[in-house]
Amino acid sequence: MENITFDTADKSDIPELIRLRIAYMLDDFGSVTDHERQCMEEQLPDYFERKLGTELIAFVARAEGRLVAAAYLLIIEKPASPILPNGFDGEVLSVYTEDEYRGKGICTQLIKNLIAYGKEKELCRIDLFATEDGYPIYKKLGFEDKVQKYTDMRLKLR
Repeated sequence: MENITFDTADKSDIPELIRLRIAYMLDDFGSVTDHERQCMEEQLPDYFERKLGTELIAFVARAEGRLVAAAYLLIIEKPASPILPNGFDGEVLSVYTEDEYRGKGICTQLIKNLIAYGKEKELCRIDLFATEDGYPIYKKLGFEDKVQKYTDMRLKLR
């Protein structure tokens, strides 16, 4: 991992975060429509401006003067419960590394940094949805398959 630095993004990184988020979507979905891309390009600057550094922490890897990888931790406050005694929960989003930087341990380091941050901030848990490629990395770092008492459901409104 020579010449790669790890830290968290700040508001000056918003254009790069948008670029990586769209690259992640293209990689994950295979393609996006012009309308979907336009919606992301319109919504993301304001979202990052409002949430970055508070509710959304972007763990990033930098090389060659730009971001080459990112992993987001969305911090969610919920009413306290037996499984969330302080009400704070985390969700990992959009873990992405540019093709030429894959296989170098960058994702592993980003997730280690994310976990350390979650422990420091006393989150009760961190959840994620793993891709096939990411699953072995997350398992190695201590994530476990969820056993759910309830059925996961969704109502789409848009």
